[in-house]
Amino acid sequence: MSAITIQLAEPKEAIVISEIGKASYHATYPAILTEEQINFMLAKNYTVEAIHELMHSGQDFYVLYEDLVAKGFIAVQMKENSILRIEKLYLLPEVKGKGYGKTLIDFSAELAISTGLTHLELNVNRGNPAYHFYLKQGFLVTESVDIPYYGYILDDYVMQKDVLL
Repeated sequence: MSAITIQLAEPKEAIVISEIGKASYHATYPAILTEEQINFMLAKNYTVEAIHELMHSGQDFYVLYEDLVAKGFIAVQMKENSILRIEKLYLLPEVKGKGYGKTLIDFSAELAISTGLTHLELNVNRGNPAYHFYLKQGFLVTESVDIPYYGYILDDYVMQKDVLL
């Protein structure tokens, strides 16, 4: 049985977060986004420097380890209205289906409750199969948005989950 741990990431772990983000993007998004947009998004959000910047701007990154080997991460940020926002949740392709996504969602729910927050919120691309995963985890669509982003349009669902239910 594998030992699973989740730990708050330090800046030195930005490189492993970057690697997981890139591997997950290349496994998930070719059916949804153009190669040009994938490369842009990775350069904008998943370089070590970009991750350091996000860490310093209030996002907390937590890395999921399986037997001390990083396999995924979640980034969260407190928002107004009692919301803990999941900004990012990515797993290495080889561990999808092992329950680690649920483990990270459950972890974020516990984190929200421990800090007095009542809801989780996230955005997911409307074409991303993870949308169905989030529905199974109890998230509901609160709105459908088209967000202009550096010449691209992020066509997302905003989803929320009440962590007190």
